[in-house]
Amino acid sequence: MTVAALSRFQSDKEAKRVKAGLADGTIDVVIGTHRILSSEVMFKDLGLVIVDEEQRFGVEHKEQLKHLRTNVDVLTMSATPIPRTLEMAVTGIREMSTLATPPEDRHPILTFVGPYSERQIAAAIRRELLREGQIFVVHNRVSSINRIAAKITELVPEARVAVAHGQLPEAQLEQVVVDFWERKFDVLVSTTIIETGLDIANANTIIIDRADKFGLSQLHQLRGRVGRGRERAYAYFLYDENKPLTEIAHDRLSTIAANNELGAGMQVALKDLEIRGAGNLLGGEQAGHIAGVGFDLYLRMIGEAVSTFRGDVAEGQTELRLELPVDAHVPDDYVDSERLRLEAYQKLSTASSPTAARDQIDLVLEELTDRYGEPPLPVRNLIAVSRLRWLAQQIGLSEVVAMGSNLRVAPAELPDSIQVRLQRMYPGSRYFTQNGSLTVPMPRVSIGMGADEPLEDSALIEWTGTLLATIFPVQAAAAAAPAADKTSADKPGADPTLETNPRRPS
Repeated sequence: MTVAALSRFQSDKEAKRVKAGLADGTIDVVIGTHRILSSEVMFKDLGLVIVDEEQRFGVEHKEQLKHLRTNVDVLTMSATPIPRTLEMAVTGIREMSTLATPPEDRHPILTFVGPYSERQIAAAIRRELLREGQIFVVHNRVSSINRIAAKITELVPEARVAVAHGQLPEAQLEQVVVDFWERKFDVLVSTTIIETGLDIANANTIIIDRADKFGLSQLHQLRGRVGRGRERAYAYFLYDENKPLTEIAHDRLSTIAANNELGAGMQVALKDLEIRGAGNLLGGEQAGHIAGVGFDLYLRMIGEAVSTFRGDVAEGQTELRLELPVDAHVPDDYVDSERLRLEAYQKLSTASSPTAARDQIDLVLEELTDRYGEPPLPVRNLIAVSRLRWLAQQIGLSEVVAMGSNLRVAPAELPDSIQVRLQRMYPGSRYFTQNGSLTVPMPRVSIGMGADEPLEDSALIEWTGTLLATIFPVQAAAAAAPAADKTSADKPGADPTLETNPRRPS
């Protein structure tokens, strides 16, 4: 197997030889930077593309990968996938697997977030020097990076300081990094050029200046430059205390401070998805929002499209539209983590699906109670709505929607006897045979002086369930039958004939 490299560190002669080898197939594996994606690089028979540090590649680069060959297999790897890629994985468009086991003898990186302090910087550098370690200082402005390096030398005169940034000539930049790796320097003042690709086990302290100007993925990747050996590592994220932090910057710094355990990249990426949004899955926009259609509808549409493409949708299955004016949700003060709240919603959604067992919702309620305590009223309403959704889907309804003062139910094919019962029990109801739907006035409670008000949330949900059981008695009984049949069948020595005819023989 012939392996070659392609980057800006190769000479023109070497690069020309590699390109020719890729075109005629004499080179089997090429390892390179973004230069591989240039239009002048041609492949004879490209079959596999492995993208390491996927967050460093933009949407345009990935579109170029697709154009290389239509049936190429792509494996992307990242500690913090960009929001668009993560969202595609979460919704099932792309397959995803996670590696959560850290290397042996690794320790979590102690993380500090606070205002810029020269005294603290000097103390952090000296502490690292005492254990003969090395330090990264990240300052992402080339115009003032030499001034920062001079300041470090002034604060810690005994430290040997070097500077690295992308505008240095290739040979000089390479030499600086090699010298730092060989411990000829103690402190490397650099831009974010060190964000990926460096593995220096002796460097175990990183100081990031103006951390509020970095993205979440950058902050996590920079923190990953230290702690790559057996020593305890330290990361300092500093901001200018004289300038106010934006709300997004505060969220980023809070997230990076809270998620400092090993393997926290997925939690950081999920928070980044929450802050930035998923963007356009099919276009060039990497970041954006989905407020136009709403989060729930958006995920449902994506899920339906993916299921249809995979052939997972059962024939005749209809999507239920259940809309009631009730307060049913998981409050922040009950489950304070956004990720755990989404997990609870997902479990309830699965438990209320048409194929779920009848007691699945009860199991979710038991889990919530065990993990977070007695659920408040909005959560109990959410559980009741989930049970109502399961019943409506068992009946085969597509709409249970509050429209003004009426409740619309569809589709509905009611025999004459049920229509008579409907008019008797729910005066003012209307049945429309032409489109197979009905409307029922929602009850109101008198509060005196000729005034009234709508039912409370829990009472309205219970009333809706009773209504469905009244006008669809056969389907509702069939939905409850499997659990009853299983209970009787599980009794030792149970005989169906004795259940239907309880009289003892004479």
